[in-house]
Amino acid sequence: MTELTKTDWIDAPTTRAVIDALHAVRADCARFVGGCVRNSIMGREVDDIDIATQLEPQAVIDALESAGIRAIPTGIEHGTITAVIESKPFEITSLRRDVETDGRRAVVAFTEDWAEDAGRRDFRLNALYADASGKIYDPIGGGLEDAEAGRVIFIGDADERLREDYLRILRFYRFNAWYGAGIDTEGQAACERQKEGLRQIAVERIWKELRKLLSAPDPVQAVVAMEESGVLALLLPECETLDGLHDLRVSETLAGVGADPMLRLMSLIDRSAPSVMAVTKRLRLSNAEADRLTMWAADNLPKIPGMNGAELRRTLYWHGKQAVVDRALTSGENVRDHLYAIRAWKRPEFPVGGDDALAAGLKGPQIGEALRALEEWWMGQDFQPEREELLARLKA
Repeated sequence: MTELTKTDWIDAPTTRAVIDALHAVRADCARFVGGCVRNSIMGREVDDIDIATQLEPQAVIDALESAGIRAIPTGIEHGTITAVIESKPFEITSLRRDVETDGRRAVVAFTEDWAEDAGRRDFRLNALYADASGKIYDPIGGGLEDAEAGRVIFIGDADERLREDYLRILRFYRFNAWYGAGIDTEGQAACERQKEGLRQIAVERIWKELRKLLSAPDPVQAVVAMEESGVLALLLPECETLDGLHDLRVSETLAGVGADPMLRLMSLIDRSAPSVMAVTKRLRLSNAEADRLTMWAADNLPKIPGMNGAELRRTLYWHGKQAVVDRALTSGENVRDHLYAIRAWKRPEFPVGGDDALAAGLKGPQIGEALRALEEWWMGQDFQPEREELLARLKA
């Protein structure tokens, strides 16, 4: 393949407007790069469009503004400008070469050499460029073949690439999860040798990358490779076995549910409070993520498989849909029928409140105690008693 066969995203009016704005300054100074080119070659959907250019950042801003396109200096110190047209963003980055790296960030200088820019990237399949006609350029060599075969191979010396940015260790596994047909042995060995460098990386960046990895349709092969290299133990020492992840993949298939990175994370750890607290702290989960993990691990959340309808409804009312679904899918059993029932369930509203308790003559602590007891009785009756019966019981 020397040209992209599917170029609808290139031919889109918004894309053409951005490219034309840059080419108005200098012909063929801009090419598409990275994911959009790789995905087109692999027959995958193109979501984000990245553009590399020989123009320096200020020239990019001037070119866009001259064409009436909004320009945002999102990462101008590293050469990145975001063009926004009809609410669609395009990330435009000036060609760069690394001047200095420390494993976390790089000091860059701008260049007009496409091969020099390609040489600082991580994997050969990400160092592919395409011009406005769809013609493919592979300055490093091997990238086109890698994309066609599903190979994730570092550019040049793998250890050197990792020492430039240790987060590339996780990117290696993430790209294998999404695009790889098999783990490259040299890349795997380099990740094992350089894994301690991950301790230098901000936790937020690690969880962001790990979350993307766990969002892949089937991340098992990549996670197994992480375990074999020792990377998984470094990032998630609470993970003692991958059996839970294997079981979850089966449950996902049987139940017809999509990828959920939080569920995959749950499958890798046990439900003990120390594990949940340690993972929450180490990965610095958001409040919503931490709450979800805590609800899933609750000691009083019963085993979902085997429940009858009334028991399931009481559990749903008490613990909420999300926790019940999470516990069901990580049970290692076929819960497809339970999921049908869970999805169809609508939480009933308890039809009695504090004003009713006051009207019944209750005071102070009696109100809360009576309402809690009444609600538990109502749940035990499968939520069937209506307001009149509940009021009569409250007065009695």
